Amino acid sequence: MEVNASDVMKLRARTGVQMMKCKAALIEAGGDMEKAAEIIQKQIRGATNRPDRETAEGRIAVWIAPDKKVGGIIELRCESAPVAKNEMFVKLAEDLAHQIAVNGEPASAEAFVAQPFVGDTSRTVTERMGDVVGLMRENVKPYRMHRLEGLVGDYVHHDGTVGVLLAVEGTTADPQLLRDVCMHITAKNPLVALREQIPQERIDKEMEIARGQAEEQGKNKPANIIEKIAEGKLKTWIAEQVLAEQPFVKDESKTVGQLLAANGLKLKKFVRLRVGELSS
Repeated sequence: MEVNASDVMKLRARTGVQMMKCKAALIEAGGDMEKAAEIIQKQIRGATNRPDRETAEGRIAVWIAPDKKVGGIIELRCESAPVAKNEMFVKLAEDLAHQIAVNGEPASAEAFVAQPFVGDTSRTVTERMGDVVGLMRENVKPYRMHRLEGLVGDYVHHDGTVGVLLAVEGTTADPQLLRDVCMHITAKNPLVALREQIPQERIDKEMEIARGQAEEQGKNKPANIIEKIAEGKLKTWIAEQVLAEQPFVKDESKTVGQLLAANGLKLKKFVRLRVGELSS
């Protein structure tokens, strides 16, 4: 059957998929706009739920509220590097980071994609993702998602492979200062922002490693000396892993904590994501 060109355009505007796919859906639906939209959405859901198609590429995106007091960060995965660089995929990642900043961290990716999309609450996140899936024909999957509150800053590397969202406490913060600290985090990859954020089990594990090294290094030395060597090694490890205690990359005469304190700020938390890593 023939379909009206204006109906094809309306369905295209509604679903975001290619004109030929809209035409095919209308033909299958016998010209019924609602049925055609359902056909397209089923196709989109099928494309976004294909565990057999590996999503090894992707990008990191961050969205920060205009008042700089809340931000969202996401690792959005796709199948190929060209799609990860496509402007439609970049915009989708930014939109989903916005979604996280507004709605908070979801319980799961499944719960996230079922949410009403903040840019158009008549649609779901799945339907917004379908705008890209329908055109790119690749599986798209939200992978890791975080939200931070406070005075927030960010940095995303130009290729989107790594990004940082940072939260500090204070009255006001220079955005460039926070960006510089985020760039430091990108380069130095600290474990936590503050010493007290290191899990006790991780400290116990590192102390065990330090004792083994100390015993090897301090053969024939008294037990108390070996213990002091181990404590020194643990202290060095902690200083290397804690952002507040790391020498700032742009001025190693001061730590990141000292730099922020001089500007009336205190570290709160950060999230650093790199595409493909197993954890943040």
